[in-house]
Formats: sequence, structure tokens, C-alpha cells
Amino acid sequence: MLNKLFVSDVRVSILKLLLLNPRRGFHVRAVERQVKAEINAVRRELDNLFEIGLVTRRQSSNKVFYQINIEHPFYRDLLSLVAKEEGVGAAIIKNERKIGNIEYAVLSLAFLRGRKSTALDVDLFIVGDVNLDILQNIVKEEESKTGREINYSVMSSQEFVNRKRTNDTFIYKILTQSRTMLIGDEEKFCSIV
Repeated sequence: MLNKLFVSDVRVSILKLLLLNPRRGFHVRAVERQVKAEINAVRRELDNLFEIGLVTRRQSSNKVFYQINIEHPFYRDLLSLVAKEEGVGAAIIKNERKIGNIEYAVLSLAFLRGRKSTALDVDLFIVGDVNLDILQNIVKEEESKTGREINYSVMSSQEFVNRKRTNDTFIYKILTQSRTMLIGDEEKFCSIV
């Protein structure tokens, strides 16, 4: 299956578009404009992705709309890969040293799937010794690119460990939500030290 996924730049561009917009269906021409590829290449790649079940299609009038299949077994894994190469996830990874000494950086899968954030949601959680000004600038830049608010929380390693040990409700929520690890080991992140 993987050899069918990553054989062309057009396919990768289409996957990024669909994965980062899971609630939206795209007509072939819209995909063509977004990924800046020839229409025949776009059609061929959409057909290939439909054939392996990674995208769905539906007819509306005389147009066919394609959408990522969020029920596909590889959906979550592919979304995690794309999150590390695009958007705020890529910016955090790229600027890791500038931001500071990051032990863990985690993105909420609900955020990646397009959920609109509320004050109670944490989209990005970082543990470590962080330069908050640099992080804030990165987050603001990504917010302006996407038009979406990114709620983030930062804490020191010691505070994180202490709050895990006391079964803090905020940390419990972070540890039990679906996530993508940008930086750090997931087993260590979840274990109680």
C-alpha cells in the first residue's frame, strides 16, 4: 500500500490538501488550482487514491467531489505525517532550537481534523524550557496563514511531572486526548515518573 501512496509529487500535494481539510469536499478543478498541477495528473491521482479507499467521492449535479476518508486505517498516520510537514507542526519542528529546550511537543488530532477551538481546548502542548516570545510569534504567524486560532499551553518539565503525579485534571485531559507527537517519545510522555 505505501508504494502506491508516495510515488508522485502530485499525489503528495493532493494528500496534504485533503488531509488538512477533512470536512471539505473538493471538485477536480478546485484540487487542480490548489495543487497547481495538470488536470489529467490530478484526475489520475484522485482515481488512484479512490481505488485504495483513501478518498471518497460523491456526485453533486454534474460535478464529482473528493474528500479524505477519515475511516481509512491509514488516515490518522497520514494526518500525523502531514502535520509534521505543514502548518504549526512543521514550524515547531523547524524552529525547535530557537524555541528552546523542548522535551515534548504535542498537537491535538481534533485540531488537525478541523475542530474550531474553544477556550477549554489545547491544540498545541509543549513541555520544556521555552522562549515564549519566539513561540508566540510562530503561533501568530501560523494563525494568520490559516485563519484559525491555535490554543497552546507550555509548562516546565518539573511542573509537568509534578502535575502528572498528582493526577491533575488538565494533564489528564492532555494525556487522554488523541494526539500527534511532534517532539519527544510518546511512552515517556504518558508514563508517570
